[in-house]
Amino acid sequence: MYRHPPGLRGFLIAIALLGGALVAAFLLGAAAFWVLESAAIAAGRPDGVPNWLILITTLAFLLPFLYFLARAFPFLTDWYYLLPAIVFLLVFTVYPIVLTVYLAFTDYSGMRNGFPDRSTETPVVAVEGPRITLGADPRKSLGCGDSCAGQELELVGGGHRGRFRVVAEAEKTLTLDHSPSFKPEYAYRVNAFHFIGFKNFVFIFKNASRALWPVFVWNVVFAAFTVLSTALVGLILGVLLNNKELKLRNLYRTLLIVSWALPGVISIQMWVALLNKQFGAINRLLGLLGVYPIPWLLDPLWAKVAVLLVNLWLGFPYMMTATLGALSTIPDELYEAARVDGATSFDAFQYITLPLLKAAFVPILLASFAYNFNNFNVIYLLTGGGPAVEGRLSTAQATDILISWAYKTAFRAEGQSAYGLGAAISLVIFVLTVGISLVNFRVSGALREEGRR
Repeated sequence: MYRHPPGLRGFLIAIALLGGALVAAFLLGAAAFWVLESAAIAAGRPDGVPNWLILITTLAFLLPFLYFLARAFPFLTDWYYLLPAIVFLLVFTVYPIVLTVYLAFTDYSGMRNGFPDRSTETPVVAVEGPRITLGADPRKSLGCGDSCAGQELELVGGGHRGRFRVVAEAEKTLTLDHSPSFKPEYAYRVNAFHFIGFKNFVFIFKNASRALWPVFVWNVVFAAFTVLSTALVGLILGVLLNNKELKLRNLYRTLLIVSWALPGVISIQMWVALLNKQFGAINRLLGLLGVYPIPWLLDPLWAKVAVLLVNLWLGFPYMMTATLGALSTIPDELYEAARVDGATSFDAFQYITLPLLKAAFVPILLASFAYNFNNFNVIYLLTGGGPAVEGRLSTAQATDILISWAYKTAFRAEGQSAYGLGAAISLVIFVLTVGISLVNFRVSGALREEGRR
């Protein structure tokens, strides 16, 4: 019979042992994969071995590790049931976080991605030790600029490939940091990325008045207004539909929940058509009333109004459903006792309904705020972050929120994907989100309630 170490100590020991086994198995599996890859390339297979083979090599090392850990620490076998979840967590949560932090301090982008640029293909006409002679001016053909010294090249030939760094340049002859072990036929410049320290963060805060602060302020307004408006409309409709004497109330519930039941992508695209300035049904209806066409999606202010209205339409059914669910838990006897005591309907709502709804609504409102703070879909699909505002960065326009700003910077930044800068923005968003969440918890008393328990 084995005994599990108690408390936090046992938890940390188990996590450390399992995590160490996973990391060690992955490193050894990667090393074995590299050996197989090198052997395959040396045997004349330029594509090497399939990438999925690294999973097989990792598993081949992991199984013996788990067996010996179970023999040395019998209590650890109970944790093996959690191993798939731990692996999933490491791969899909921990690894992306670590990668984001790493990229935030680099200039990694679509132009600097660590891959060879095939458009710079240049023939190698002679090889002498670490020196290669190219068939064209390397500065032009490889796109080195003023000098190719320090550039990283990929040489290929005879089914082999390898990476080398240029240490010296003399016209068409380049001196590499080591001699190639094969006869290269072509050279390519590698789009290398570099560690740049805090330059991405300096850029963000240097241009804060053109991107960070206006986007952040609008982000908070967007999330707060959405939560308050959907909660208010949902509360009113929920209270009205909770009236058992209301005829056809089930029909009303069904009709009002349609906007929540439809896929958001379809609903938002429908709103894009309805809000079209020239041909949209809303402006045509307003035109019948003598109202001049409103540039819903073309003017910065009206675009924000459109985003708020559409998000209200998408979000109030959830709050209405939550209200109906919470109201169903309030005993009818409370209202009957209040009527016996002479309380009016408003008094019952003020002193019975609202206090009892508060406990259920606080976590819902906090979760709704967190969701809408990063509500990428409605911004991207409705306005694309636009329209443009003079003096702002091209990736941070009128209706952009922090998450859409990060996305556009990482994937649509002026013709190239600025992944490093996008990762830095993501870290800034993380810090701001944590700060706002702590303020929400403090104001709502969630942390104090947890402490009392």
